[in-house]
Amino acid sequence: MTLIKTTGKQQDQAGLARRKLHLEGEVPDGVLRAEIDASWRRSLSHGVHFNGQPELTLESGASLEMLLASNRLLLDAAVPAIDYLAERQGKDGLIILANADATILAVEGRADRLKGSGVQDITLGACWSEATRGTNALGTALVEARTTLIDCGEHYLDRLSHFSCTSVPIHCPQGEILGVLDLTREGPLGRVHDSTALLSMAVSQIESRVFHNSFPEQIVLAFHSRRQYLESPWQGLLAVSLGGQILAVSAQACQLLHAERSALVGRRCEEFLGVDGVQLLSRLQQGGIGSLQTAKGEFFYKTLRAPQRSINVSSVPRGTPKSAANPAPRDPQLDTLAGSNSRYARALRMARQGLANALPVLLLGETGTGKEVVARALHMAGSRVGKPFVAVNCAAIPEGLIESELFGYREGAFTGSRRGGMIGRLQQAHGGTLFLDEIGDMPLALQARLLRVLQDRKVAPLGAGEEQDIDVALICATHRDLKQQVADKQFREDLFYRVNGISVMLPALREREDFDALLDVLLAKLGSPGVALVEDLRRLLAGYHWPGNIRQLEMVLRTALAMRETDDAALGLEHLPDSMLDDLNASERPASGSIRENQLELIRQALDSHQGNVSAAADALGISRATLYRKLKQLRN
Repeated sequence: MTLIKTTGKQQDQAGLARRKLHLEGEVPDGVLRAEIDASWRRSLSHGVHFNGQPELTLESGASLEMLLASNRLLLDAAVPAIDYLAERQGKDGLIILANADATILAVEGRADRLKGSGVQDITLGACWSEATRGTNALGTALVEARTTLIDCGEHYLDRLSHFSCTSVPIHCPQGEILGVLDLTREGPLGRVHDSTALLSMAVSQIESRVFHNSFPEQIVLAFHSRRQYLESPWQGLLAVSLGGQILAVSAQACQLLHAERSALVGRRCEEFLGVDGVQLLSRLQQGGIGSLQTAKGEFFYKTLRAPQRSINVSSVPRGTPKSAANPAPRDPQLDTLAGSNSRYARALRMARQGLANALPVLLLGETGTGKEVVARALHMAGSRVGKPFVAVNCAAIPEGLIESELFGYREGAFTGSRRGGMIGRLQQAHGGTLFLDEIGDMPLALQARLLRVLQDRKVAPLGAGEEQDIDVALICATHRDLKQQVADKQFREDLFYRVNGISVMLPALREREDFDALLDVLLAKLGSPGVALVEDLRRLLAGYHWPGNIRQLEMVLRTALAMRETDDAALGLEHLPDSMLDDLNASERPASGSIRENQLELIRQALDSHQGNVSAAADALGISRATLYRKLKQLRN
């Protein structure tokens, strides 16, 4: 990072360059600082007019809501830092947070004082990319991918000439730019070192929170070769799977380990830390600050996240280093999802292997059976673990917006489109995994376009003529019977065969034989691994039919935990509200009738639950497929 010293001469040079730009329509050579000169020339080539007036971009509440929702990870991580900066710098200027498209997500400070100064468009939803508003610290920092300082007179737009700005990019755990933090105020930069150092420290805190929140089910630790540097901006951050695979590293971690990010992600942690995943988790769960002797020397570490779960040591691989000839290490999180259901475990293993060999995976099951949990586990267990996992719920996005959400759009593609356009979810998933949840609810017209993208592996945003290559692993999920939808002409047959590579049927909760073990897993996930359930409550939960599946069970447990007093050692019936107890006691049972009628009803239910899959239905009923066919023949005669 290069800091500049503000001088009157420098401001005079900027004024001279501006006059020549007005008179001749060109940027004069050798007058501006090199980085400002390059930015002005880019601004000119983008067609930005130096006399451009304030312009707003996002107009609808729905667009703003979508903008904030799609940047929730960054916003949540940045709020404490923005509040801190606003207390110290907000009286004289603005603290601005923007995403990777330079679209403003938050503004704090004296916006009321500056509204009459030509910056009315520094507001939520406005895009400040260099291509739309010329040289400005927000947009130029994203282009230059580094800390950027713009002094008075150096902005491309005339109306910004009496402002100075400092912007610092924010990076995600994979090293890509996630957004930018900016301090804008009237007057010259002044004490450059103070504001830049303050912003840099705030960005370091934001990146740490993003890193921490990006791996909720994995090991996250901070480390440094000097103990006193823990909890400082110079500490390294490391995310490791429970199987011992390095998932992500911060820029500081790369410096401390003397290795590039590409050389670290995907490798076994013992190669760099001297201990495997099981040993590391055991140490981290002890809490406090510890130290490790590694090939790079001694490192002090502090636990930021250690999953509260028991690990079967024999199931965690202590395998050889990753190579192109070997499949990705198995991840214990995926292995534990099936519990004691051997058929389900086999299906998950096949899905993992299929995904590793570029086959699409289709997850089938009732609502609430944890399809997204399985999809994330498959992603974490594969070779794309350090790459993006992008989830799109095809049923939750309004039909009019789903096309732009998936494919993105160029500026001016349609009325109300955002300045600078928007990157679609397909492009966001490039190099990683795309999860299309509830694909059975996708509109027919959009299915045709998705089919072409999956066939050609190219995508063209709305309003763009050129196509861009994409490389994604594809996981789809639905609670619907896609075969029946194909027969009813509600789902394209060619798309069905494109997404149905490895099909996995997720069992309903009422069909699982490992219910007790699942209760313990969910309690650990909810942060209460030591809490027991009294026998009456355990029996009541085990006898319920769970139409909402795991999602519903998790809510019941969360409610019971919330009602628990501090001295309660176990959960009982008294920890559930009456309405919830009434629902649990009203479990639906098959109506009484003849043995023949009950047998036929059970078989019908099993076949319906498994979308007509005879093998899966037989497995759920505990009989062979031949027995099921024989029973059906006898009962129908």
